[in-house]
Amino acid sequence: MQDTCLREINYLRVSVTDRCNMRCVYCMPPQGVKHVSHEDILRNEEMARLVRAGSMAGIKKVRITGGEPLVRKGLVGLVESISLIPEIDDIALTTNGVLLPAAGKELKTAGLRRVNISLDTLDPELFRFITRKGNFKEVWRGIEVALELGLHPVKLNTVVMKGFNDGEIKDLAALTMKYPLHVRFIELMPVGASDSWTAGRHIPASEIRQSIELELGGLINAHRPCGNGPARYYRLPGSQGTIGFISAVSDHFCKNCNRLRLTAEGMIRPCLYSGKEIDARTPLRKGAGEAELAGLFRQAVSVKPERHDIDAGWQDEKRIMSQIGG
Repeated sequence: MQDTCLREINYLRVSVTDRCNMRCVYCMPPQGVKHVSHEDILRNEEMARLVRAGSMAGIKKVRITGGEPLVRKGLVGLVESISLIPEIDDIALTTNGVLLPAAGKELKTAGLRRVNISLDTLDPELFRFITRKGNFKEVWRGIEVALELGLHPVKLNTVVMKGFNDGEIKDLAALTMKYPLHVRFIELMPVGASDSWTAGRHIPASEIRQSIELELGGLINAHRPCGNGPARYYRLPGSQGTIGFISAVSDHFCKNCNRLRLTAEGMIRPCLYSGKEIDARTPLRKGAGEAELAGLFRQAVSVKPERHDIDAGWQDEKRIMSQIGG
């Protein structure tokens, strides 16, 4: 599918739940969010049917997100159903890693190919503070399991926050020397729940890169590891993995955007930072055929904006990023 900017849209991020087993300070308020009722959340078979319809329109790659997707019951069966869609050639998962040791083997057997794991610090105490309730050892074990299972490439997503984890940039980047990990440094973005908390804590990707090069030496261009995201990749000489930078705020990548989002409630969202959505749940539950459902994906592509408006802050008054699938 091509949008009005002639971008090829073939990537769908599927949020399977608005729930999470952590409360990261830049993502959620301490009490969490008001959860959507079970009746309003798509059933697994409904999600699979919409992905199948999306594949008829041109979707080829799927990423499972949340909230925390591993808290969703029946996720293994959903991954298996998606893997059986002939047009889908890649299934990935974004997770905090805590539940991956228990579910990883079954997910890989079902068709999961690779994972992104969120890790903002290597300091257990700071990790507990940032996540409000997380255990660093559990997440690190999730990373180890992903490597053991061969869910390659294993990417680590690190949100850099001034005054919190910016002193660890070197240590996090150095993980790529010791392990076949792909560490992606992500600029802090306004995500709705904590815009006031994020104020003054943003560090542009250019400064993050400069910090790495001052501490560890020059970075060289690297081939993009398997994936569909917007990171620009480099590597340290002799490293096993790569270092990526995602500069959504300082240097937006909208001209190369290839994605749509499907929320857990069945809304197709053309852009994370736009409130425009196409309701797929209502026609799905009214018995719409796959051709009609595929048309909804094409409709979403037709209204995809040229670029986001992140500078204006979070615009959705109904939901925050964790309820959409970042």
